[in-house]
Amino acid sequence: MRIEFRHLRTIKAIHETGGLARAAEILHITQSALSHQIKGIEDQAGVALFARRSKPLRLSAAGQKLLAAAESILPQVDALEAEFAGLVQGNAGRMHIAIECHACFEWLFPVLEKFRKAWPDVDVDIRPGLAFDALPALRREDVDLVVSSDPETSAETDFTPIFDYEPVFVASANNPLAQKDVIEAEDFRGQTLITYPVDRARLDVFSQLLTPAKVEPAAVRQVELTAVILLLVASNRGVAVLPDWVVQQVKYNADYVTRPLTKSGKTRRLYAATRVEDTQRPFVAHLIRLARQEAVRMQRS
Repeated sequence: MRIEFRHLRTIKAIHETGGLARAAEILHITQSALSHQIKGIEDQAGVALFARRSKPLRLSAAGQKLLAAAESILPQVDALEAEFAGLVQGNAGRMHIAIECHACFEWLFPVLEKFRKAWPDVDVDIRPGLAFDALPALRREDVDLVVSSDPETSAETDFTPIFDYEPVFVASANNPLAQKDVIEAEDFRGQTLITYPVDRARLDVFSQLLTPAKVEPAAVRQVELTAVILLLVASNRGVAVLPDWVVQQVKYNADYVTRPLTKSGKTRRLYAATRVEDTQRPFVAHLIRLARQEAVRMQRS
């Protein structure tokens, strides 16, 4: 027996209306065509679907089973059709994000909260486990957007600028380096450097300063949370390098100071990396706009 979606819709319409004439109107077919369709289903099944002499028309035991299937399957089919329609119209889809900037979690959450309310039909997720291999994951379509400060030349990927920031040195007010106006690579010798638990190649202090100067700190201590990094720094347990906007978001604390790295400073830029074919999708473009707006608000506060 081959059951089609139209058969399920037919049995449901007849059950809800109690007769062939009204069901035929709802299904936009003639009563004769509807009767023919029912006979075809019954011939395939080998059983009657209705108690013919009942008024209103009543389902047989076999008809009840087909109705149960219709009530289970049709809502799923309707939901799938609505989801596909949303994809075509650009108001539904998936937005899985990988972040190469560890500190960006705190900046991104307000962005995603606004995005969630604006695009309730978009599935949002953050994939921190892919951070060290994020751009290849983007090309494989494992994720849909990567927050990165390391753009690549690629015909498949767009890198849309979000905002610029400056990595700054953070130390206890009691640390001798707090007396300096500018911090150079050599100043890190003998210091305990407190960092996020990220590979060195992804940390600005190493990629932009220490590695090119071939300088190694006395020790490296990895800490997950920004607040804990600042707590340890204020207690003079080590020094850190953080994005300027991260430090600005924390209420002023007289126990630590910030200083620029080198006389010329170090400026970095964050990008939203997306697949070229996705960049102009309405919800992708809106997420990037929200990210830029939050960056402006964050840097002004």
